[in-house]
Amino acid sequence: MTISCEALIVKFDLLHNICCVYDEKIPKMAVFKEILEFMKRLPIQKALSNQHNVFKSHIERFWKHAKYDEEGKVIISIVSLNGEDKDIVITEQLVREVLDFPDDEKSPTKFLERIVKGCMLRMGYNGPLNSENYLKSCFSKPYKFFSHSIVHALSHRKGGYDVMRDYQMNMVTALVLNMKYNFSKIIFHYM
Repeated sequence: MTISCEALIVKFDLLHNICCVYDEKIPKMAVFKEILEFMKRLPIQKALSNQHNVFKSHIERFWKHAKYDEEGKVIISIVSLNGEDKDIVITEQLVREVLDFPDDEKSPTKFLERIVKGCMLRMGYNGPLNSENYLKSCFSKPYKFFSHSIVHALSHRKGGYDVMRDYQMNMVTALVLNMKYNFSKIIFHYM
C-alpha cells in the first residue's frame, strides 16, 4: 500500500495566521507612527502581534470533535498526539493564561452606551452614533488602523472586517480609556 505524499502534508492556512505588524520601518507603516507607539503599549499585545503557525487540518479536527459542556463551562475536544487521542479542555482561564490577558473573571464585558459613544467621539468617529454597529471607515486613519487591528486579530469571523460589533467597540473603549475588560471571556464565548 502506498501513501501519497500529499496525504501527509499539513496545510498551512494563511487566513488563520495573520497578526498585527507594528514596524514603522515598513514604508506604508510610517504614517501610523503615533498610533503604533500607543499600540505597542497595549496590555493585549501578545494576542495582537504574536505569530504562531496554525494549520487548517488541526483547526478542522479540533472543531469536528469539540463539544461545549454548559455545566463546567468548558470546551472539550479530542486531538491526536503522536498517534494517541487526547482530550483537550479549553476554559476561559486557559485563554487568559495563553494570551496573557490582564483581566480576571470579575472584569466587565460591557460598558454603558454613553461611555462607548463618548470614546468613539474622542477617536474622531464621524458616522451615525445611534447605529447598532460602527464602521471602521468612519474613523480617522490612525484609529481606523487601531480598530482594524482589534477587529481582525480578535474577531470570530472570517470576513466583513469593516463592521465593529458591540463587543469589539467595548474592547476598543477599554483599551483607549485604559479600563479593565474581560477579553478572555469574550474570546471564549465566541469560540
